[in-house]
Amino acid sequence: MTRVLVVLNSPTSSMGRLEQLLPESGLDPVLTPAAELPATLDGFAGVVLLGGGFMPDDDAGHPYLAQERRLAVQALADEVPLLGLCLGGQLLAHVTGGGVTARSGETERGMCALTVLPEAADDPVLGDLPGAPPGAAGALWMIENHEDSVTALPPSATLLVSSPACAVQAFRVGEAAWGLQFHPEARPDRVATWDEAALSEQGIDRTALAEAALARATENEAQSRALVAGWADVVRAAA
Repeated sequence: MTRVLVVLNSPTSSMGRLEQLLPESGLDPVLTPAAELPATLDGFAGVVLLGGGFMPDDDAGHPYLAQERRLAVQALADEVPLLGLCLGGQLLAHVTGGGVTARSGETERGMCALTVLPEAADDPVLGDLPGAPPGAAGALWMIENHEDSVTALPPSATLLVSSPACAVQAFRVGEAAWGLQFHPEARPDRVATWDEAALSEQGIDRTALAEAALARATENEAQSRALVAGWADVVRAAA
């Protein structure tokens, strides 16, 4: 199968659904801790950048980010399909001239309703998701868990998904790089394992948050599957 690099930025993160969905789509995910990144993307037909609770240029706390940014730039230059999730999407925005703001005020936790914009109609990853046609407000259901966000779209990017709570939910740069603020890899039942004390400090009831996430599990599963399959199609076509 076609090999793709999956970058693990945080030990508390995981591939989630990707562990199953990427092989089902004909891809071989090579999960790699960010501290052990390869020098180049040679031998990989695609790259997935997973999440993490820090900024994409926090080199002092996470020195491997410099190499991760270099790999993202290589992917863009060589048109190696890239999928950035949460921190990964913010890193893509950062290296392409966008703005990422810490504690931006666009904090989101749990299952969120998003809108696929009309600009995504022909997008191979986000343009044909079940139950979420472009332009239908609040029809896309995805897990979110962030307080930092992309607050300025890269100049060359196309905004594909948005919401009232967080304007930049998904964007594409060029023909083969996507940045997502949300987590299609995260299953709704994961919300019940989040830090209850930390959520309580933010005024959030974890039990209620988990129940709300499960209420949209069917839509979330179908839409996440379609999104990952669409990106895998791009990877196989490019390979």
